[in-house]
Amino acid sequence: MNVIKYPKKEDWDELLKRPVMDVDTLRETVYKVLEEVKTRGDAAVKAYEKQFDRVDLSDLAVTAEEMEEAERLVSPELKDALILAHDNIRKFHAAQKITSHKVEVCEGVTCWQKAIPIEKVGLYIPGGTAPLFSTVLMLATPAQIAGCREIGLCTPPDAKGKVNPAILCAARVAGVHRIFKAGGVQAIGAMAYGTETIPKVYKIFGPGNQYVMAAKQQVSLHDVAIDMPAGPSEVEVLADASSHPVFVAADLLSQAEHGTDSQVLLVSTDERLITEVQNEVERQLAVLPRKDIAAKSLSHSKLILVHDMDEAMELTNRYAPEHLIIETADYREAAERVINAGSVFLGSYTPESAGDYASGTNHTLPTNGYAKAYNGVNLDSYHRKVTFQELTPQGVRAIGRAVELMAAHEHLDAHRHAMAVRLDSLNSDAL
Repeated sequence: MNVIKYPKKEDWDELLKRPVMDVDTLRETVYKVLEEVKTRGDAAVKAYEKQFDRVDLSDLAVTAEEMEEAERLVSPELKDALILAHDNIRKFHAAQKITSHKVEVCEGVTCWQKAIPIEKVGLYIPGGTAPLFSTVLMLATPAQIAGCREIGLCTPPDAKGKVNPAILCAARVAGVHRIFKAGGVQAIGAMAYGTETIPKVYKIFGPGNQYVMAAKQQVSLHDVAIDMPAGPSEVEVLADASSHPVFVAADLLSQAEHGTDSQVLLVSTDERLITEVQNEVERQLAVLPRKDIAAKSLSHSKLILVHDMDEAMELTNRYAPEHLIIETADYREAAERVINAGSVFLGSYTPESAGDYASGTNHTLPTNGYAKAYNGVNLDSYHRKVTFQELTPQGVRAIGRAVELMAAHEHLDAHRHAMAVRLDSLNSDAL
């Protein structure tokens, strides 16, 4: 772990740089896979499943029998946990519904906005060493609340052609309509273009490795929308002399075990706390099952000592972390000063893992500094806001001349004419 004491402001940008993921080096491979899926459909998906996931698939769709088998394999305790988490996620996202109101902006001119669900959405759920069944709940629950007509899910199977049973169980709890055995770039291509089995969607959600991220970026240029730009997961912990070093160390490690490229940052006003956290990290790391992954992540972590909370908050907003845990004595006051962050966790008893699983907030969040401009997945992510307007004859009289003048000055005479004929009609009727 790298300790940096009292860095100068002119060095902050360099200090806070994330490791750059060079998707250019992946572009040729990603392009080839996407083009194959686009032209050959299911056959290409199956071929790449054999190449990358080492599995021969006769059918890409998960069957009703496989869903029932998954129900039997998942323990009652885990099912209860999934139901509890889903209930909290549902409550939080359902509260985000907004009622639209018609506004008469002037006499005879009424405008309003309507939230319309995206008809077809595709969810990508990674498998591998950490099958993210929690992400199923995070992505499918708001899609259901929004009223998306088709909710499809792609996830890679194991070498026996089976999908992780917890993923299937979570999909049933959250209301996924159809599930397909496809991972990586081929899954993104299938959802973007459509195949004989996997339907084309209008927007793709979900995390993945660098190949998945590169594929999402590529298909978003012409073919389908995506949830947000994304990179390796990250956490910043904001701490002071009152912070509990055991808790802080646990929070840093919970993020470090995500992957070797995960970002871990501690910003503190207390040097003793930093030393205690270092010692505690070493103690906790030694007993972690994923300690090799966490250790590689920690090798490029940063523990930054600053002069005071003013400097800590300025540094934090410059970094714009995906997850921000504020474990200071004045955490509520500090929270009011947060400008750039994906999701914020307040106080010593609110670990980031609460939001990852069961508190109710969404864990699909902007990384790599994108929290300066993007928010995480929420109910609005599954809607389009369509505006409506209606003019009565009084409305034409109220704004018609302004529309004519503005269109004429922009040299768009057909625009001017569309309003002029209506004004002329009303004037003729009045005579």
